[in-house]
Amino acid sequence: MLILGIETSCDETAAAIVSDERRILSNVVLSQVDQHRPYGGVVPEIAARSHLTHIDRLVAQALADAGIDFNDLDGIAATGGPGLIGGVMVGMMTAKAIALVHNLPLIAVNHLEGHALTARLTDKVDFPYLLLLVSGGHCQLLAIADTADYRCYGGTVDDAIGEAFDKTATLLDLGYPGGPALEAAALKGDPTRFDLPRPMSGRPGCNFSFSGLKTAVRHIVARLEDDQFDAIVAADIAACFQTAVGDVLTDRCSNAITRFRDEFPEGRSLVLAGGVAANQYLRERLDQAVAKVGLAFHAPPIELCTDNAAMIAWAGIERLQRGLVDDLNFAVRPRWPLDANFTALAR
Repeated sequence: MLILGIETSCDETAAAIVSDERRILSNVVLSQVDQHRPYGGVVPEIAARSHLTHIDRLVAQALADAGIDFNDLDGIAATGGPGLIGGVMVGMMTAKAIALVHNLPLIAVNHLEGHALTARLTDKVDFPYLLLLVSGGHCQLLAIADTADYRCYGGTVDDAIGEAFDKTATLLDLGYPGGPALEAAALKGDPTRFDLPRPMSGRPGCNFSFSGLKTAVRHIVARLEDDQFDAIVAADIAACFQTAVGDVLTDRCSNAITRFRDEFPEGRSLVLAGGVAANQYLRERLDQAVAKVGLAFHAPPIELCTDNAAMIAWAGIERLQRGLVDDLNFAVRPRWPLDANFTALAR
């Protein structure tokens, strides 16, 4: 089985061909970082226009790199949400056109589901497993019981973790994109110099909060005189911030692991996925934490943590194998929770 995946939910235009034998035949990603850098963040209209300009070329390149054409495909999978709606529409309309012309099944994939199932593509992780999904727009702990069976244990009540990284990097004048820049600065810093809070740590449940941590950084920066704030201080604050995030994640995961083991005693793994999963420090912290309680730790290769179409294609394969297909009337969704029954603020 060969599936074409299309991903356009934010600021990467991507197309990929993946087989049900877990082979990535092609994976083409066009980043828009340079287009958005002058604005310090993603501008939705610029993102949508760029997707529209490049999507056809990237689909053609993905097919050529894989050495196949449309007649070799068994289905088309595209991100149907959540995300910036203009970009999602570009990818979905492209997928619908291909599906209609070539009489192929259409699979609308939840972008978060793509991240959630990536470890099954790369590491063959068995269901059920516990997932920590961390990205620019999301921070959730979920039990992944099966394809399309996702049970959220906790989520952020304010900022997503990637957003907190980016905003903190802006406060420290570290550049754009903020997450990688902050991680690089933290490598040179003293993680004990500044006392930062660990929001929600020690509390019951699995919810997260990062706005207070970000605000604490802002207060530190505001107290410093211009001649006191330099690259060394910025690196120290970055290291303290990253350490605090690591402490929060391990604390929240500890609670989630207890609940997960009660509900799924056969579960053996914690998976870290999403764009922030590319952070090497956080990977190491969580690997060490779960090793102490006898779980296996899995995180996709760095290139499959950030947005890509291979994960969408693989999620499409998992859904198609179970007969979960969509018709051409599918409506894209700017918001699309994996677990519609969960509300972080209510728990």
